[in-house]
Amino acid sequence: MPDSLLKTYLISPDRYDEMVAFDGQPRSHWRPLLEHLGTQDDEVLDRRIQFIQDAIETDGVSYNIYGDEQGTKRLWELDALPLLMPAQEWATLSEAVAQRATLLDAVLGDLYGEQQLVAEGFLPPALVYGQRAFKWPCVGHRPPSGHFLQLYAVDVARAPDGHWWVIADRTQGPSGAGYALQNRIILSRAFPDAFRELQVEPLANFFRALQDGFARFSPNDGESPLVVLLTPGPYNETYFEHAFLARYLGFPLVEGQDLTVRDDTVYLKTLKGLRRVHGILRRLDDDFCDPLELRADSALGVPGLMHAVRAGRVYIGNALGSGVLESGALFGFLPGVCQRMLGEPLKMPSVASWWCGEAPALDYALDHLDDLVIKAAFPSMRMEPVFGHQLKGEARKEMVARIQAQPHAYVAQEWVRLSQAPVWGSRHDHRAVPRSFGMRLFATATPNGFVVMPGALGRVAPRHGVEVISMQRGGLSKDVWIPSEGPVHRTTLLKSRLGVIDLVCTGSEIPSRVGENLFWMGRYAERCEASARLLRSVLSRLSSRDDDDENVLPDLLAACRRIEILPKAEKPLTPGETEKLVIAAVCNPKINGSVASNIQALTFSADQVRERLSSDNWHALTRLARLFENPTASTSFALTALDRVMLDCISLAGFAMDDMVRDEGWRFLILGRRIERLAGLSGLIGGVLGSRRESRERSLEWLLETANSIVTYRARYRRTPEVLPVVHLLVFDESNPHAVAFQIFALERYLARTSRELGLGRPDTLHSVAEQLQDFDLTRLEAEDAEDACADLAVLLRTIRATAFALSDEVHRRFFIHTGEVRQ
Repeated sequence: MPDSLLKTYLISPDRYDEMVAFDGQPRSHWRPLLEHLGTQDDEVLDRRIQFIQDAIETDGVSYNIYGDEQGTKRLWELDALPLLMPAQEWATLSEAVAQRATLLDAVLGDLYGEQQLVAEGFLPPALVYGQRAFKWPCVGHRPPSGHFLQLYAVDVARAPDGHWWVIADRTQGPSGAGYALQNRIILSRAFPDAFRELQVEPLANFFRALQDGFARFSPNDGESPLVVLLTPGPYNETYFEHAFLARYLGFPLVEGQDLTVRDDTVYLKTLKGLRRVHGILRRLDDDFCDPLELRADSALGVPGLMHAVRAGRVYIGNALGSGVLESGALFGFLPGVCQRMLGEPLKMPSVASWWCGEAPALDYALDHLDDLVIKAAFPSMRMEPVFGHQLKGEARKEMVARIQAQPHAYVAQEWVRLSQAPVWGSRHDHRAVPRSFGMRLFATATPNGFVVMPGALGRVAPRHGVEVISMQRGGLSKDVWIPSEGPVHRTTLLKSRLGVIDLVCTGSEIPSRVGENLFWMGRYAERCEASARLLRSVLSRLSSRDDDDENVLPDLLAACRRIEILPKAEKPLTPGETEKLVIAAVCNPKINGSVASNIQALTFSADQVRERLSSDNWHALTRLARLFENPTASTSFALTALDRVMLDCISLAGFAMDDMVRDEGWRFLILGRRIERLAGLSGLIGGVLGSRRESRERSLEWLLETANSIVTYRARYRRTPEVLPVVHLLVFDESNPHAVAFQIFALERYLARTSRELGLGRPDTLHSVAEQLQDFDLTRLEAEDAEDACADLAVLLRTIRATAFALSDEVHRRFFIHTGEVRQ
C-alpha cells in the first residue's frame, strides 16, 4: 500500500504537502499509519472502504448542496484516509485557536457594550455599524455567563511555508462539529487497529465540555436546566448534524414553533404543558430568531425571544448578534485589537486582508489585483470568491468598476496556495491523489476558558486544481487524527453519578410537534404495509395463469378502488392497462396514495423526529426511502419492491414495540398505527361484506391474506374460508392484533392512559361504535341467507371507518393544537 501510494502521488513544488516532505519521503507522524495499511491486502482495504460507504448510507448522513439533484438526501462524503497531525504541532494550533476565541468573545462584549474599540479607532465605525449582521436590539445586553460565544469555529489553511493561517471565523451558529464526530465514529470502526495503535485523542471530552458549559451558564434558579437545540428544520443543509448532535448531547431538538415566550421566560410546548427552557444551542441565523425585533417576516423564530434574553432568563449560544464577526474585512484590524484587548500578540495570523472601505486599502487592492482574491466584506452578501489572476478583459474592468462603486462592500485577501492532502481514489483503486486541503477547528467556552476539540473537520477540494474548499460545492470531508504522546483516557457524556434532582426533574420533554409527527409516522408506516399487502395480492394474481386467480382479480381491483389505492375506472381496461395502473400505484411517487408516495410521507415525518429514532430504526427507514429512487416499470420489480416494503415495515413495527421508550411520544406513534389499521381494516372488510354473495365468497381468502391472518385461520379451522369464521377472526376477535375489535379496545386503553398522564379529558369518539360492535349478533351469520346481516355489518364497519378518521382529527385538536378542551 505505501509503495504504490507514494509512487503515484504527485507533490506540488509550490505547496505544502500534509503527508509527504519535499524529499518525497513520508513525514514521520504518517509512517505508523502507512506501515499499518501496508500490512493489509487489497481485499481487506476494499471491504473497509465499502464499510465507510455503507455506514454513511445506513446512518443517513446527509448534507444538502444547493441546486443538487439529490437535494436534502445527498449523502455525506468521507475520505477513507484520515489526516494525521503531530501532537506538538496540534498543541500550538490549539493554543492559538483558544486565544482567538477568547479575543472574539471579548470583541463581541465590547461591540454590544461600551464600544471602546470603535471609539479608540481600533475598528472603523462603518465596518461595524454599516453591516446588517450588527444587531442594534442586542446593544447593552451581556449574557448571564459573560460569554457571547459558546461554540466557536475557525477555518484554517496552511501556506507553502508550513504556517497556518485563518481563512474564516464562524461565530454565529458554527456547523461541522457533529460531522467531525460522525466522521470519527465511522473511521475508527473502519480502521479499529490503526486507531487503537496510534492512540488517537478522543472527541468526547470536547462535547462533554460543551454540554457542561450550557448546564453551568444557563440561569436555572435552582432547577435542573433544560437546554434545547434550535434548528431551522429538515430543509436546512446541515439538519442531519442538528439531529445527531441533539441526540448525542441529550438536548431536545426543537423548531421555533415549539417555543413560546411568556413573562420574559422561554418555554417549550410539550405534550404535558409548558416547560421552562434555560439554555438554547441555536443553529438558526440571527435574523430569523425573533420576528418581533429582528426580521419581521421570519416564520422560523420565537416572537419575544429578545425580551427573554435582555431579562437574563435564558442563555443562548451563540449570543444573538454574534454574526457581526464573520466579516473577513475585520482580519486586518485583529492584530491591534488583540494587543488592546488581551495585551499580547495574535498567535495565529489571518490571511492578509485589505478592506476596500479604506482608501489606501482600495488603492492597494486595485494595484495588486492579480495576487488577490476578492470577497464580499459582509456575510449577508451572496458572492462567490473571485480570483484576480483569472479576470481578463471586460470581466476585469467590470469587477474594478463594481469595487470602485461600492468599496466598503468588498475585501481583498492574499491568494494563499493551500496545502495539499492525500485522498484515497476509490474502492479497487488504492492510489492516493493530492487535493487542496483546509480544516475547521472548534472551541467551546467553559468556566476555565475555551477548550479546543482535539480533532477537526478536514475538508478537501472535489477535484485537482480547485482552490475553493466548500462542502456546498461538492467537497469531501476528512477525519483529523491527533496521535497522543501518552495513554488515551476514554470518557463518556453520561454523568458518573445521578442525584435526586435528576430522578425527579430530568425526563423526556416531548414537544407537541414531535408527538404529532410520531403520530403520523405511525399512520404512514401502517398505511405503507397495508397497501403493499393488498397490491402484492393484485400483482401476484395478475401475473398468474390460474383460473381462480383470474376470477378473483375483479374483486381485488374493486377493493383497491373503494379504499382509493387505485383510481376509479371510467371504462373497461385491458389486462396490460390494468397492470400498468397497478405498477404505478406501487412505484410512482407522484400519484397520491401510491406506496412510493406514502413512503415519502413516512420518511418526512421520521425526519422531524430523527433524534428519537435508534440507528436500526433509521436504517430501515433509509432502505425504504431509497427503494423507489430508480424504479423499473415491471411487475417483477414491483413485486420485489413490495416484498422489501413489507419486510421493512414489519421491522419498523418491531422497533416500535421493542426499541423505543414507552413514553407519551411512543403512545402517539402507537395511536397512529392503531387508528390507521382500524380505518384500513374496516374499509376493506366492509367493502367485501357489502358486495354480492358470489364476490364476497371469492374474496374471503385474499381478505385473510391482506389482513395478515391467513395462517391463524388455517391453524384454527383447517378448511376453506367461510363468512362466519372469517368475520369473527377479522372483526370480533379481541385476541387477533389484526382484528377491528382489537384496534378499538387497544385505542381506548391508550387514549385513557395518555389523557390521564397529560391531564386532558379522554375522547369518547369510539364509545358508541364499540357498543354497537359488542351488541351485534353473530348468530345472524349462521343463516343460509345472511345477506341482511352482512349488509348491516358492512354499514357498521363503514361507520367505524368514518369514526377512526374523526378520532384522528380529535387527537389533533386535543393533544397537538389544544383546541378540543382546556388543560385541566
